[in-house]
Order: sequence, then C-alpha cells, then structure tokens
Amino acid sequence: MSGASGNLKTYEERIVRDRRICGGEPVFKGTRVTLRTVLASLADGDSAEEILSDFPSLKAEDVQAAIAFAAASAEEDLPIPAVPPIR
Repeated sequence: MSGASGNLKTYEERIVRDRRICGGEPVFKGTRVTLRTVLASLADGDSAEEILSDFPSLKAEDVQAAIAFAAASAEEDLPIPAVPPIR
C-alpha cells in the first residue's frame, strides 16, 4: 500500500486555486468543478463513475487526486491526542 505522500505530485498537478475562478476555491485544472463538490459526493457514497457522469469535464485522475488530497490532509491535520501519564 502506498502512502498519500506518493500521490502529492498527482493532486498538486490536478487541483489548482485561482482567485478568478470560483472565488479562489480549489478546482480541478481546466474546470470550474470544486474539490469540495467532489469530496462531498464521495462522502455521500457516490462512486467515481457517478461523479464522472455528473461532471463530464472531470477525468478519473481528478477523482483520484481528490482522494489523495483528502488522505494527505488527514495526515497533516489530525492531531494525535496526548496520552495521560500512567499512575
């Protein structure tokens, strides 16, 4: 199983931010489809095929990039709680 960091380059090439597009929200390069929209669809249980059908401007690599982004974000953003000392 490869780590999310192996997909870092993949999602950085496919997900972009531009203040002139969708108010600067992350979108998939060459589209106006937001990262948030794809992640919400995945969270709702939509398959990659359903997402690609709903957003024909996306490619399968875009959906994979969204998953890689979420995995990398989870590694960075979820703190590990401190373990209380054993008494």
